[in-house]
Amino acid sequence: MNKIRKGDEVVVLTGRDIGKRGVVLHVIREHNKVVVENINMARRHTRGNPMQGTPGGIIEKEMPLDVSNVAIWNPVTNKADRVGFKTLEDGRKVRVFKSNREVVDV
Repeated sequence: MNKIRKGDEVVVLTGRDIGKRGVVLHVIREHNKVVVENINMARRHTRGNPMQGTPGGIIEKEMPLDVSNVAIWNPVTNKADRVGFKTLEDGRKVRVFKSNREVVDV
């Protein structure tokens, strides 16, 4: 079970986008990276392809960040928080915030 999943709101802890918040677009598990909306933007020079109808030029796209460089946003405390796991009475394993032990709603 991953500590950070697609759709989670996260805060960037290091790098040039430090302190910015965004939503996780997708998780790259084999490389332990996440792509966050409008964070770690890079300019990519692309060549157009008239056969496919794609224009050329400079596009901006989100690049992956390491999972260790982001923390999940806790809306109760309005701070970045760490994630732990807890098993409920019915046997389900859920994610909880480390600071206040509340269940992460996804």
